[in-house]
Amino acid sequence: MEKIILFDLDGTLIDSTDAIVSTFYHTFEKLDFNFSGNEEDIKSLIGHPLDIMYQELGVPQEIVWDYVEAYKDRYKVISKQQTELLEFAKEAIELANTFARLSIVTTKTGLYSEQLLEHMDIKQYFEHVTGREHVEHPKPHPEPIHTTLDKMDIKETSDIWMIGDTELDLIAANGAGINSVGVLCGYGKEETLKEHTSFIASNSLEAVKLIKNISDL
Repeated sequence: MEKIILFDLDGTLIDSTDAIVSTFYHTFEKLDFNFSGNEEDIKSLIGHPLDIMYQELGVPQEIVWDYVEAYKDRYKVISKQQTELLEFAKEAIELANTFARLSIVTTKTGLYSEQLLEHMDIKQYFEHVTGREHVEHPKPHPEPIHTTLDKMDIKETSDIWMIGDTELDLIAANGAGINSVGVLCGYGKEETLKEHTSFIASNSLEAVKLIKNISDL
């Protein structure tokens, strides 16, 4: 049976916390927004689309896209310097590549995601990168997963898995009718992840090993 593994990015394969947090503070200063929260408030929302993050942090909905635009302008400049692969991520990708076809499903902008993957010399392992601009409804909606599987021309009989660090990834997987593994190396809490999947791993490498072991049964 053909194996498919879809990876989330932030908190699953890469750590771009510094880039994200610093860019939020940059936009607040640039657009003169009196942000009353703290760094942990921003971190707790990583994985959601930018417009949702800004609204949750207090930015009025009618001006939220100004902040998103300012964010993208800044992020594309500093993201490569302030982002790194998580521990065991490269090993996870290399192992997964030995027995499965791989793609990325993220709420980050796909263009910047591809640039990061290329910068980290792992882009060649992935067939497709589905980002925020490629779908109308981002995770937790299943559309990004359906879109990715359509691009990959996946057979209905395929053994398909989503690996992600937040409930958004797992809810999307459930909605798309595929399997999932929650990883604890990112932003989600274990008790929350367990509400949406039976499979929890400490990091992406352990998640890939779990999928390989289950698939080999």
